[in-house]
Amino acid sequence: MPWRICVALTALVIALIYALPSVPGVSESFLGRILPDKKISLGLDLKGGIHLTLGVEVGKAITNSLTQTGHDLRVAAQEEGVTILRPRVIAGNVLEFTLPRGDQKEKLQELAAKKFSVLVLGAPGAADAGQLRYTARFTDNHVKQLTDMALEQALRTIRNRIDQFGVAEPDIRKQADNRIQVQLPGLSDTKRAVQLLGQTANLEFHLARDDVDPSKPVLPAGVAIYPMLDRKADGVAKSIALDKESLLTGADVSDARPAFDHMNQSYVVLNFNSRGAVIFERITGEHVGRRLAIVLDGKVYSAPNIRERIAGGRASITGGFSTAEAQDLAIVLRAGSLPAPVSVLEERTVGPSLGQESIDSGIKAAVLGGALVVVFMAVYYAVSGLIADVMLMFTMTMLMAGLAAFGATLTLPGIAGIVLTIGMAVDANVLIYERIREEILHGLAPLAAVKAGFERATIAITDSNLTTIIATAILYQFGTGPIRGFAVTLSLGVAASMFSAVFVSRIIFELWARRVGPKGLSI
Repeated sequence: MPWRICVALTALVIALIYALPSVPGVSESFLGRILPDKKISLGLDLKGGIHLTLGVEVGKAITNSLTQTGHDLRVAAQEEGVTILRPRVIAGNVLEFTLPRGDQKEKLQELAAKKFSVLVLGAPGAADAGQLRYTARFTDNHVKQLTDMALEQALRTIRNRIDQFGVAEPDIRKQADNRIQVQLPGLSDTKRAVQLLGQTANLEFHLARDDVDPSKPVLPAGVAIYPMLDRKADGVAKSIALDKESLLTGADVSDARPAFDHMNQSYVVLNFNSRGAVIFERITGEHVGRRLAIVLDGKVYSAPNIRERIAGGRASITGGFSTAEAQDLAIVLRAGSLPAPVSVLEERTVGPSLGQESIDSGIKAAVLGGALVVVFMAVYYAVSGLIADVMLMFTMTMLMAGLAAFGATLTLPGIAGIVLTIGMAVDANVLIYERIREEILHGLAPLAAVKAGFERATIAITDSNLTTIIATAILYQFGTGPIRGFAVTLSLGVAASMFSAVFVSRIIFELWARRVGPKGLSI
């Protein structure tokens, strides 16, 4: 008996420690300074906020990776004494390049098999003057890997951006068809958040083609026209011709910070990782005298001349930014450039007043349901019913503590789970009490009737609650946000009610039975 009391008191203390911070006013008091910071978070349907569905264009990620692989193949071949000309991506998923010397065919195939096993080389075709033209594709396994990596990186990047933006308790998860669901509870500046997430920060570096007139309708192969950001000439938006293939992407950016120039104009400083620094140094060294365009989300921010080889892995983006624009751009770049463009497919806003109405309705339902249960138990089971009511409060305290400790988000279906828990919590007490009544009718003493009642009713209680927990586990595994919230709340409530009804209330009944002796229990 003493160890049971110690366990029950310990559970009560721990439950109070984690449940109290969620009580309004406690976290701001002196007691809140010594209690854990964790408290129950409210979901989008209760707190209001914004719901977004984003689509990730994974095909662009595959194209970017194939382009970079083509450049890496050219560099690796050059180190082996093999010359490769004009590697470029066609049709989005095919790498094409030329081998000027046909006698280097075996060396190329050996290099590709040894260092570029993710590529499948096609049969070479004849080109001009004995040259060979090759095409290559990624293997199916590598395409699948790139697709999974693009989605995971997009998910992680969006989460990092939202964390730096300062949104509390966001819900971000993958969906089918390369989509990502984002829920931002309690967000007030929804417009800026949409801009921050909608800005893909798909950063690329392209060589400018100053030999091509962007106004001409027919362009050379491998050339595309890009708009210049906020560059106006005689009221007409200025455009620039660039090579379609990017030489470097934002995937190699390690850091980005806003800064000010000598004219107090905002700009963004980029730092590349070790791989990006090597590539950037090689690009600037090979193309001295040409312009290198910095393209972000399909717009050219600047296209400075390359005067010399640039080492150290440092670049800058200028574009007449305001301080807030430079700060937001630095956030999206520092949090990680998305591996592919992301578009906002759906946007829904939930007002805080609607969320407050849901909270009020949920509280009314819980209070009304709880009051009816409390009254019924007290009237029907007398003093034993009052003990069941105390155990109900113990169960609710443990449930709130569990939600806070696990960082769960309370949604409207979660409130429904709480209301359902209130009814299920006393269900175990009803089974136990009816069993104790039967044992007393069979002539057992109060203490013996209590022990027999708890022991024999526990089996039925465990079986029924175990099936409920299995059902909630299935709901959590295959359900989405609100369904998962209901499953978490109900499973925690079932576990807490089993502990309070089977373990804690038995302590009270056995102490009570020893005290009343043969007089009998009020049940």
